[in-house]
Amino acid sequence: MSIGVGVIGAGTVGGGVIRTFLANGDVIGRATGRNVSLVHVADLNSELYKEYGLTGVTISKDALVLVNDPKVQVVVELIGGLNPARKFILEALNAGKHVVTANKMLLAHHGPELCEAAVKNKVELRYEAAVAGGIPIIKALREGLAANRIQFLCGILNGTCNYILSRMTYEGLEFGEALRQAQAKGFAETPPDLDIEGHDTAHKCQIIASLCYSTEVALEDIHTEGITKVTHADVAYAGEMGYLIKLLAVVREQNGEIEVRVHPTLVPDDHLLASVRNEFNAIYVKSDIADATLYYGRGAGRLPTASAVVSDIIDIAKRGSGPVPAPFNYQQKRAVRDVGHVQGRYYLRLTTLDRPGVLGKICTILGAHGVSIASCIQKEKHEVNRVHVVLMTYATVESDLRAALAEIDALDVIHEPTHFLRVWDE
Repeated sequence: MSIGVGVIGAGTVGGGVIRTFLANGDVIGRATGRNVSLVHVADLNSELYKEYGLTGVTISKDALVLVNDPKVQVVVELIGGLNPARKFILEALNAGKHVVTANKMLLAHHGPELCEAAVKNKVELRYEAAVAGGIPIIKALREGLAANRIQFLCGILNGTCNYILSRMTYEGLEFGEALRQAQAKGFAETPPDLDIEGHDTAHKCQIIASLCYSTEVALEDIHTEGITKVTHADVAYAGEMGYLIKLLAVVREQNGEIEVRVHPTLVPDDHLLASVRNEFNAIYVKSDIADATLYYGRGAGRLPTASAVVSDIIDIAKRGSGPVPAPFNYQQKRAVRDVGHVQGRYYLRLTTLDRPGVLGKICTILGAHGVSIASCIQKEKHEVNRVHVVLMTYATVESDLRAALAEIDALDVIHEPTHFLRVWDE
């Protein structure tokens, strides 16, 4: 039995999928033992097709024409965004067609609705390419680690942010210059807010958390911070103490609740995640049976992401008429722990006036709120009459730290709000 594939969107990733079918059709055939072929492509921009020479492939500008094409059994959605992608996917699922998507935003916002439609119509909804591009982390969690309880997962899931932080670390750039370099090389969008404010990572983090713990996770429950407040001074001070700064997605089980958060984190420079540079992604998983595993590769890009899309198509073809797996199993109700209740270690950078007794006042306030100091560095003046004081705390509850910092920042010797970052805590 042959399987016809229809691709909605012939842009960057869609073009990669088309190229993969043209170049590696024989590989796909051997992997599935079936005739899996590209039969229909839909995109508003007909110029995108010209480089491929799509002989025998139906071309249209209307995605619904593709969805309703009887030759198409698998619909691939690669236009991104919420609408009209949501409409196209629901139309396909309700028409009894399998769907493959790379749309992490749509899954993060409407995952339960799409899951319900797939289960109701007994068709597959696959999304390997939605998280970490060419890295098969979804397959690893659903299959390779299926017998495990996931205790802790921590990932670098945004190549733009990792590139910027790498340039700040290894070239000594400030954030703005590193961002401009990333945009010049095509690693950052214009505007780049979805990436640098952490929202792209939050979408992927939500998908992973839902998958790991079989529960619905609302995006608004994910504490999300980007990298815009990280300065070269923070990068340098972290380096002096044996850390690199990375934007991490953190998923953890704690006393019946789950932590799901995105923020810059100080990672020990001897940890494998610290060695992940530039636009590469990596996910570190700690589980009860397999223990620690690491998944590394290109988290974006035309061909790596296309590879993940086609791998989902191959899995659908190989399953044949067997039982249809649900895209998510929402079997549990797990509360997401408020970030204020999270306990961990923290890096603090205070900008103070250069006066006697300042450090004593700061330490007194921290101690009154139960925050213990592990180390302290007072830097030389970086501006007239102003110095940086850099502190590392022992493990403390974040709400206690925030209360202490609110009191400290109200002191007349504090020049600007204290900047704090979380420290790796496995």
